[in-house]
Amino acid sequence: MARVFPQAAISSPYMSTEREIFTVWMKSLVYKTNGLTVYNSNGDITYRVENYDKSSNEVHIMDLHGNILFTIRKKKLWLFGCWNVYRECGTLSSTEEVKPFVKIKRSSIRDGDWEVRDETNEVFWTLRFDPKFAFQIIDIHGDIIAQVKPKQSSNGITLGEDVLTLEVKPRVDHSLVVTLVTVYGLIKGVV
Repeated sequence: MARVFPQAAISSPYMSTEREIFTVWMKSLVYKTNGLTVYNSNGDITYRVENYDKSSNEVHIMDLHGNILFTIRKKKLWLFGCWNVYRECGTLSSTEEVKPFVKIKRSSIRDGDWEVRDETNEVFWTLRFDPKFAFQIIDIHGDIIAQVKPKQSSNGITLGEDVLTLEVKPRVDHSLVVTLVTVYGLIKGVV
């Protein structure tokens, strides 16, 4: 029987029994740095990424209070590269050998999909870049569990290339989804 990842209790502050809609601003709150800021449907900041050095191979996903939730490290490979995501459980030095929580890498040269693999190297989600959407996150059954698209006003006017709507299905860890949005930004060179 195939498992659905990640399985977690709904008591997590990063999950909901309802569909969640976030606004992603592909800009940092700190002047002259790269990053992104995520707002919930009430307009409150829920996640942020501050990337002070765009050439750095490490980026941190933080909650509103600046607590690091995930660390993304780029691993250079022959052609495309790979992103390793570490769940923060304290301090993590760059010299420690810690197994990544998830890995994101290109599935093949021909398509634009990126595979999200767990610590056992099993694919559980796919990042699919789509011209109609910025991208979609698809589970192993082919269902869309999250999607990112350009944000539009109530009049249907697109608010800009750096303002996105993130829709996350119920019972999905939106902190991990925001981490994948950050990897998307790293792939596109905007974070």
